[in-house]
Amino acid sequence: MIDSAKNATDLFGQADAIDAALKLLIASYDHGGKLMICGNGGSAADCEHIVGELMKGFCLPRKLSTEDREKLVNNGGNGKMLAECLQYGLPAISLVSHSSLITAITNDINSDMIFAQQVWAIGKQDDLLLAISTSGNSINVLHAAETARAKSIPVIGLTGHSGGKLASLCNVLIAAPSNHVAKIQEMHLPLYHEICRRIEAHYFTSK
Repeated sequence: MIDSAKNATDLFGQADAIDAALKLLIASYDHGGKLMICGNGGSAADCEHIVGELMKGFCLPRKLSTEDREKLVNNGGNGKMLAECLQYGLPAISLVSHSSLITAITNDINSDMIFAQQVWAIGKQDDLLLAISTSGNSINVLHAAETARAKSIPVIGLTGHSGGKLASLCNVLIAAPSNHVAKIQEMHLPLYHEICRRIEAHYFTSK
């Protein structure tokens, strides 16, 4: 069950879009999928930020179950310490973070393909792409979204007010209501934090 936002005005009028994005995320994770994320500049930093919130505890504890702890302990070595330290995570990959691969794609193929090539190589059924572009017109993000759609991978867009060309490629569009880059970036933070908080609550409240 997805908990609803208490105050939609806090989400810049994007509460319905966030609900829709969460449904896609839950469907993906329930079927063993992963979230791939791409963006440029400040949005690239957001990609890594989001991965950091999903792959370990964000607002809630994610302690391992007794069964999983026992698997680690019974494996010997540092199992007891690992059982105490490790947390559950939601699989997420920042496509901006692989510098050797990105520079190889830029040098050997085409710099506009840095995200699309990764989506093509590792994207699979039940995965999800989060495409971040303040303008909605970043060419390398558009190529990634087109590639995802060709592989039947749903796309969530996080953009500014217009949505740009990305809007038509998205299953769900979360559009911050501004046309100013800095303001859009400021709005993106609480929007994706809300998504991270609620997807965590869906899976880990009772852990």
